[in-house]
Amino acid sequence: MNWIILIIAGLFEVGFTLCLGKAKETTGNEMYMWYTGFLISLIVSMGLLMKAIQALPIGTAYAVWTGIGAVGTVLIGILIFKDPANFWRLFFITTLIGSIIGLKAVSH
Repeated sequence: MNWIILIIAGLFEVGFTLCLGKAKETTGNEMYMWYTGFLISLIVSMGLLMKAIQALPIGTAYAVWTGIGAVGTVLIGILIFKDPANFWRLFFITTLIGSIIGLKAVSH
């Protein structure tokens, strides 16, 4: 169950980076709505991370949380913000995913 909580926390980390990117593109009330989404996502992400590290090794949990955030943010950047998707970016994202799976596999 703690791994599921950690994965959800990582997804909320992706959410707060998405909100930051969208806030940068907007103005007025829409910008403030994106910043509100950022704050809510940040609070939920950190709260779930704190819950997950009560039962998981902190180093592994933090690495998995940031890895999910990094992979998700790169994918959001490519799919939504039209960031470049060249071979090397995709190669290193793939190795990061493999590292996250490996960390989970060797954690008790």
